[in-house]
Amino acid sequence: MLKAGTSIVNISPKKGVELAGYPHFPRYNTGINDPLYASCLFLDNGKVKIAVIAMDILFFSRKYVQEVRSRIQEKTSIPGSNIFISVSHTHSGPWAAGRLDMEALENGLHVNNEYVGELKNKTVQLAVEATSNVFDATLGSGFVMCGKEKGIGGNRRDPEGPADPEMWTVAVKDENNILRAAIVKYALHPTVIHEDSTLVTADYPGYIREYLKQEEPEMNLLFQQGTSGDQSTRYFRQRQDFEEAKRIGYTMGQCACASIKGLDFKNEIGLRSVSKEIDLPLKKLPEEEEAKAAAENTKAEWERLKKEGAPYIEIQNANLKNLGAENTLGYIRLKNKGIPISLEADELPAEVQVLTIDDTRMVGIPGEVFVEFGLNIQRRSPHKKTIVVELANGCLPGYVCTADAIAEGGYEAGASMLSEKAGEVLVETALELLKKS
Repeated sequence: MLKAGTSIVNISPKKGVELAGYPHFPRYNTGINDPLYASCLFLDNGKVKIAVIAMDILFFSRKYVQEVRSRIQEKTSIPGSNIFISVSHTHSGPWAAGRLDMEALENGLHVNNEYVGELKNKTVQLAVEATSNVFDATLGSGFVMCGKEKGIGGNRRDPEGPADPEMWTVAVKDENNILRAAIVKYALHPTVIHEDSTLVTADYPGYIREYLKQEEPEMNLLFQQGTSGDQSTRYFRQRQDFEEAKRIGYTMGQCACASIKGLDFKNEIGLRSVSKEIDLPLKKLPEEEEAKAAAENTKAEWERLKKEGAPYIEIQNANLKNLGAENTLGYIRLKNKGIPISLEADELPAEVQVLTIDDTRMVGIPGEVFVEFGLNIQRRSPHKKTIVVELANGCLPGYVCTADAIAEGGYEAGASMLSEKAGEVLVETALELLKKS
């Protein structure tokens, strides 16, 4: 018989703690629009115990994951290697990892140590609480389609480009048939709320939680981010405000409810965790003068479009391309000065993890990953039910881009230190583990 436990904790920061997500626009929060949460689902089939933890935050460093896993193992009977930690990637929560933006690194800006310390303590206690209140459980998993026809999101580099419309759910009920926890995975940047806001918010995932709470009051939501490095609401949203975040979140909440209602639940569940550490290749950076000229050119183009009153989306894309070019220049200057870049030092080697949950495989890969790689893993997986989750068990020094995206340039390519081969390494490692799981 399957045993399960679940718990939730508020991880919102105090007023004044800096918000992450738009590093070129420093923002110190002025209050909370909606709380940030971390949730845990504990599963025990009598032979194997696992824990899945999901946080409403931008990044959670691999070095913190390792510490939290070790502490949870000390306080519970869950092996650290069986703990899967991922983040929603909200761009309106605090920093909890290193930074890549030139401004922060040159000015010595770091995470708020008080907040990160509290976050780690709360995450450990979260797992302890989940293991302390177990119940007889049944579990089901599956997906529904929730694509751009819903007006919520798709490819942010090309609105007709690759996207992942599958919304996956893994749901747990207790012996009274009450829904107690649900994992919801979807690939879409939580960037409805942009850099002009100084309020703490979970963005659209918070409104998924709000909608599901109305439908299933006893349920804890664990939102997992799919491979969304090139996925956002950019070409699909109606506005950039909290009402729009609510519309998108409620639309997704309806899809999640439809998925859960269609699941077959069972109480005999196989569980397993396998993982592997890998090195990822870094790209060769250009000479400083070449990078400086590129940054000046992209800035001039951005200024030209603003002056000519070009459409907002053209100005924004030019702005992002300029920020990417400035990031590349920043990396070169920092390396030339011998200033360490923590997202490189703290996050490599990277970890790929695969959880077996009955006939479902949950693949955890770190970093912001282009959707093409997630779709590749799903297509080639030997398991029909394969969920690919990014920003799991750490982050990376920049986006995992396709070779085409790197050749084309733009924000994601400029803001990454990773080679075009990095995605291929992640895919092949995931497939290797999937064959063993």
